[in-house]
Amino acid sequence: MSSQVRGGTRWKRFALVMVPSVVATAAVGVGLAQGALAASFSVSGQEFKVKATQLEGWDFVQYGSVASGKTLDGKEMHAPVAVSGFSKAYITNMCQSVVTPKVPGVGNVTLRLEAGGKGHDPVFAKSLYLDVSQLDADAEFKNIDIGVAAGSLPKTDGKPGIQPNTQANPNGFSQRAEKALLKNVEQKAWATTAGTFNLSGLKLRLSTGTDQECY
Repeated sequence: MSSQVRGGTRWKRFALVMVPSVVATAAVGVGLAQGALAASFSVSGQEFKVKATQLEGWDFVQYGSVASGKTLDGKEMHAPVAVSGFSKAYITNMCQSVVTPKVPGVGNVTLRLEAGGKGHDPVFAKSLYLDVSQLDADAEFKNIDIGVAAGSLPKTDGKPGIQPNTQANPNGFSQRAEKALLKNVEQKAWATTAGTFNLSGLKLRLSTGTDQECY
């Protein structure tokens, strides 16, 4: 069993770094929606896990790209990702976790965030983009087109398309659908951005070890 991390000078320094990084997901999304940030940005160099009972999204698009950033030891990294976009999405019983390894004096520390669970409204996201490296789910699509050119997915009327200034090939493979329903979702991702990200019943916990990851 892991124990809650409490007290200590090193712990306080760790908290100042980690807690704002989670909330930054929504802040980055707002900046994108207002045109304050470029759509292409450097990722943290750490994957995180996301689990959900259900994700229901509209105006689904998906295409290949590359996430770039630096590892925890400062080395350049480039990872292939599948970018999934939705004009809006509802996420039921969402869990997000990330492990920071080898924190001095503490060891591995897991940050776990939960929202949209029992007794609360689902998480709501608008203009949602996910940079995904791995996905397991039961999926259902409505009016799907598979094998269209990524460059033919322009943003119109609030619908998602290929993000400008990304490393996606406009002539590369992509797919789109009027609606996507994903159940029993388990995924690994490098980044999430959203114009709006409402988390009902938000819970954030820190613990030592890795047994509190979402899966």
